[in-house]
Amino acid sequence: MSRVKKKPKKEFSKLILICAGAVTVLVTAFTFIMVWRTNDLSPLAYLIPAVFTELGVGTGFYYSKAKAENRIKLRKMYGSEIYNDTKEM
Repeated sequence: MSRVKKKPKKEFSKLILICAGAVTVLVTAFTFIMVWRTNDLSPLAYLIPAVFTELGVGTGFYYSKAKAENRIKLRKMYGSEIYNDTKEM
């Protein structure tokens, strides 16, 4: 019998980032096509900033979460007395 390795389940934060990126690409492509067909640039002022803001928020959330997780991993690996990331005043 061969043992089949299961793929690790994708983290929810990565799923959010992937979905936000996909929506951004789709809306941008749709906007460019509609601008080309209608010769009207007004959708660029509303749709493009909205989806890129959403992508920016999703990316910021993902990096903030990854930073917190990495701090926890480093404290477990090196101990709290060696890895001290608090700012001294």
